[in-house]
Amino acid sequence: MLRRIPLLLLLFGASGFQALAEVASLRMTAPDLALTGIPFTIELKALDPEGALLTDFAGPASISGLEGPWSVESPPTFEGGRLILGEARLPHRGRHQIRVEAGGVAEIGTVRVIPGLLSLLPPLLAILLALIIRQVVVSLAAGIWLGAVILFDYDVFGGMFRVVDHFVVNSLTETSHVQIILFSMLFGGMVGVITRNGGTRGIADLITRFARTARGGQIATWAMSFVLFFDDYANVLVRGNLMRPITDKLRISREKLAFLVDTGAATVASIFLISTWIGYEVGLIDQGLRMIGSTQSAYAMFIETIPYRFYPLFALILALLVSWTNRDFGPMLTAERRARRTGQTLRPGSRPATDLTETTVESESETPPRWINGLLPILTILAVGLGGLWMTGVAALQEQGAASYGIGEIISEADSYAALLWASLAGCLVAILLTVAQRIMKLIETMDAWFSGLKAMLLAMVILVLAWSIGAVTEELHTAGYLVEILRGTLSPFWLPVLTFLIAALMAFATGTSWGTMAIMM
Repeated sequence: MLRRIPLLLLLFGASGFQALAEVASLRMTAPDLALTGIPFTIELKALDPEGALLTDFAGPASISGLEGPWSVESPPTFEGGRLILGEARLPHRGRHQIRVEAGGVAEIGTVRVIPGLLSLLPPLLAILLALIIRQVVVSLAAGIWLGAVILFDYDVFGGMFRVVDHFVVNSLTETSHVQIILFSMLFGGMVGVITRNGGTRGIADLITRFARTARGGQIATWAMSFVLFFDDYANVLVRGNLMRPITDKLRISREKLAFLVDTGAATVASIFLISTWIGYEVGLIDQGLRMIGSTQSAYAMFIETIPYRFYPLFALILALLVSWTNRDFGPMLTAERRARRTGQTLRPGSRPATDLTETTVESESETPPRWINGLLPILTILAVGLGGLWMTGVAALQEQGAASYGIGEIISEADSYAALLWASLAGCLVAILLTVAQRIMKLIETMDAWFSGLKAMLLAMVILVLAWSIGAVTEELHTAGYLVEILRGTLSPFWLPVLTFLIAALMAFATGTSWGTMAIMM
């Protein structure tokens, strides 16, 4: 906050200033940093000798060092002991002294002003580096470092340490952030266990019993994506490896298999109520809501966005229509004709990637894969998660004295972070107990599988923390305020969705990471 200088208490002798003489001090709240010509807000409070707000104080204030919509003829006035100076501006960079006097008491403080263009450099650097070097972690870290350099008096070397001790540490001290990280790690651990104990393979085997024709094989590949909704990596690896011999036998091209597997992985994980994606997305949404001063539940907003996620919804519909009608077009039609007529599922001269079956093998036990080992932990997560949302939402509404409420009100008032934590922990416990009770693996092997699942989430959590940090950088640099000011009246809001989509598409294509794209775009 603004540096404060000890205040000089001036006593008035005239009886006409008796009301003003009760003011012992003024307290000024203003940003440490401002941008040239960009409006900001200063709040002033009149305090008594004990430091309490003088709610009965009212009077004019004298202000120097600021530009704003006030003048000597109509000076701003305290009401109820408070004065908020909106639309305050400082035209030149450097350190500016602001002096406010009211009730015979003065307050002097300093605000540092930098060119507004500098507030855009950290996110721009992160975006450009991501496009050039295709390393999201390095790109985000570089953007945070540049922001720290600008914020802390252009200290190039000190900025490296501020990245960790200021931005990263502050990101990890937020309770909701820690809850999101724990949820994601626990969820990853559960996925690791049910992958090794044969649960995911058992679910897949159950679905593929209906794949008898080329159409059935394609629809089964598509439908299985909804069963394995909990994680996109598991979705791709399990479906891809399981369906490959089946689709080869049914003369479905590898190109078509790749399309169906990819289309149903991240798209499904991004629109379901609970998945490894959801904790990550909710964390980004929560930070965005805080930046605009919204108190809305991040999880409730995620739920509201699902009908507007046009790309994943339309992609899933397209994949189903293509599978059901057997109508392809373009290069996919050529690939399918080749596979059906000649049996060549692979394009001549193609070099397939290494077989990833080893990454999805279960235990070396001879116990056959069982769908219950995968489905029961998933159902547990859904049941506990939805139950937690209901319990915490109803409890919050009852505390507020609400007599009647609907599902929307319950979800918006629910403690979604606690519900997700309970759900992921319950899923882990059920997966571990099923594995050990059936002697599929020993407890130590089960815990190794659990830790493997945790490690698989580590990179995503690093990106998430860096995304929170660069969000804090843009907040402290007032990037949003600068963009609003310079784009006011020049960019129609109708262009925002298409520009966002095009930039995100370019970012995803260049970096190859959906989570990194979300972090940078948010």
